[in-house]
Amino acid sequence: MSDEILLSADVEEQAESADAFGNAAFIEKHAGPGRIGLCGGRDWINKLIRKAQSPLTVDGHRSLWSHAFMFSERRIDGRWWVIESDLDMRYKQIRLGVQENRVERYYDAEAFPNIAILDFGLDEDQIRKVQIAGLDLLSGLSSYSISELVGTLMAMHSSRLRKRSNLLAKEGALYCSALVQHCYAAAGIEFLPGVPGKNIAPHDIDESPLPHRTHRIIRDLGVSTVRELAHSARAMLPASLGGD
Repeated sequence: MSDEILLSADVEEQAESADAFGNAAFIEKHAGPGRIGLCGGRDWINKLIRKAQSPLTVDGHRSLWSHAFMFSERRIDGRWWVIESDLDMRYKQIRLGVQENRVERYYDAEAFPNIAILDFGLDEDQIRKVQIAGLDLLSGLSSYSISELVGTLMAMHSSRLRKRSNLLAKEGALYCSALVQHCYAAAGIEFLPGVPGKNIAPHDIDESPLPHRTHRIIRDLGVSTVRELAHSARAMLPASLGGD
């Protein structure tokens, strides 16, 4: 299977060739205040989160996405800054929870082969509201909630639990996609009506039924080598039997 997959484009979704755009150029082209970023990483933590969302995918494969963040604004330094809730262990120290970072951390296409930017068509007032909600979380030093993430993963296997409050919810704590939903709720937007914000996964934001435009580069579909071989074997079996 090719490492670079170009999805079919339509009015609401645009896939871009990874040959034409690296992550940096892609982000610079499509970033905007209040827009949402999604990424799918290749390290073991990101793969684990992607795999855990397989109950939400149509084919049962792992999700394309492991992390969600929100674009804040382009600052005086000329760089795009994002607000996110994350486990950051890059600099021999651990940062947990809501933080503000330059978007350059997602320029590495090897570490983040899948990248998307979603535009829900926010007006100026809505953009201001989601930005303020993000800054409020940042000033309050909200923590990253591993327990809430576990609660969300548990709920993915039950439509009943998905519609209930997160069983492991904690006050003052949010994981990545729950943070994005929290900020958008300030503008009156629920990505998946009927599903509480602390049960929203990155895959849910991508699959939201609300009108939005998606720009994406996909280099890793999330199909394991073992599964690829199994599919190939099943496809060849009928032909082999027919030949006999």
